Amino acid sequence: MGSLPDASVLSTQIHNTLVSYHSIGEEEWRVAKKTKDVTVWRKPSEEFNGFLYKTEGIVEETPNRIVDYIRPGPYRLDWDSLMTSMDIVEKFDQGCCMMRYTTAGQLWNIIAPREFIDFSSTTEYQDGLLSCGVSIEYGEAGQSCVRGVNHPCGWVCVPQKDNPDHSLLTGYIQTDLRGMLPQSAVDSAMASTLTHFYTDLRKALKI
Repeated sequence: MGSLPDASVLSTQIHNTLVSYHSIGEEEWRVAKKTKDVTVWRKPSEEFNGFLYKTEGIVEETPNRIVDYIRPGPYRLDWDSLMTSMDIVEKFDQGCCMMRYTTAGQLWNIIAPREFIDFSSTTEYQDGLLSCGVSIEYGEAGQSCVRGVNHPCGWVCVPQKDNPDHSLLTGYIQTDLRGMLPQSAVDSAMASTLTHFYTDLRKALKI
């Protein structure tokens, strides 16, 4: 079953981890995909035998409104095309919660639907916000889904100094999808998913 986490301790841990990712030098990253308004990089993860992805782009909104759409809550399921269900399992103090969610199949279902149980924490960071999460062991996986694992991941959203109504949104994602998957399929899916995330988010914020 797994026990509920100590929210304060876990929040501090993943916050510090994400801040450390945010300070990794440019020379350590390799471009995985680049569009006109989003760039995705990657480097070997120190958490598992896969990659830590970094993605970055400008979004025409303030950090508070952007993060409201990204963190667990009423907006996320409406616009995120990859997410097929989301339930808040437990709420904690200080912007923390535990959620169960499922993702759609990808690459013509070479990557089947996945289920995740994540602890999520949102805190202030510089002049913006940091919303971060990590998978925890809790409950049994649904029969129709493989249980995936998110190692420390999250989104840093800070306003542009010369234009506070625009924000720089930087994501750090390292997901172990589990199951017998070709690494090339995982790499292709991750890079495409991250660029589509920005497209979907920008559309949702304009509605």
